[in-house]
Amino acid sequence: MKTALITGASRGIGRACAIELSNDYELIAICCKDKKDKLEETASSMKQNNCEGMTFTGDVSDYNFVSDMVSSIINKSGRIDTLINNAGIASIGLFTDVTPSEWQKMLNTNLTSVYNTCHVVVPHMLHEKCGHIINVSSVWGLVGASCEVSYSATKGAINSFTKALAKELAPSNISVNAIAFGAVDTDMNSELTPEEKSALCEEIPYGRMATSEEAALFISRLLEMPSYFTGEVVKFDGGWI
Repeated sequence: MKTALITGASRGIGRACAIELSNDYELIAICCKDKKDKLEETASSMKQNNCEGMTFTGDVSDYNFVSDMVSSIINKSGRIDTLINNAGIASIGLFTDVTPSEWQKMLNTNLTSVYNTCHVVVPHMLHEKCGHIINVSSVWGLVGASCEVSYSATKGAINSFTKALAKELAPSNISVNAIAFGAVDTDMNSELTPEEKSALCEEIPYGRMATSEEAALFISRLLEMPSYFTGEVVKFDGGWI
């Protein structure tokens, strides 16, 4: 049973990705922290494509939650072919205003979660001698962003994590890549005013933000690449950076 696990799938890129991949997968497990009703809506949309959905609510920065979730998936399907690490948060503000607890929350949600899922899922992929891992990153992980130091730091770490893990898993036919997204029109950008969104779009050569559906389609296409394509951090930003 071809199976995928997508974190942060109640909205935005994660939700769109689950619906897009439901055309090709028999079972997709989706999770988020607390929006179970949104997950069920996503699972319902997947079912229209004859794809079964498993929903989990919990904190992916909690290793025990991730371990239990993956065990349930393996018991159901026997394998996990694809892992998409999409869960994440962002914040805007001066670095000097970032509290230790806010810094730790950013690290836990954006980076420790990736360690957790990969650490639990990879042994199953090694057993099968195949698998795809895609980590959702950001262009700010490549060049950094003023007033987004914590976020940029976590995404930069994910990029390095991706390249290193790809080298380690390549002999086992497991590909690991990251996508450095630019501005995507999701709830994560809801803090921006219409004027700020307009100014942002003027900076992007394509003239607008990407849609969640476009982001999901790109993820889907990346999964179609030969497994030899690994260790890459690919930009998807409309020519912005």
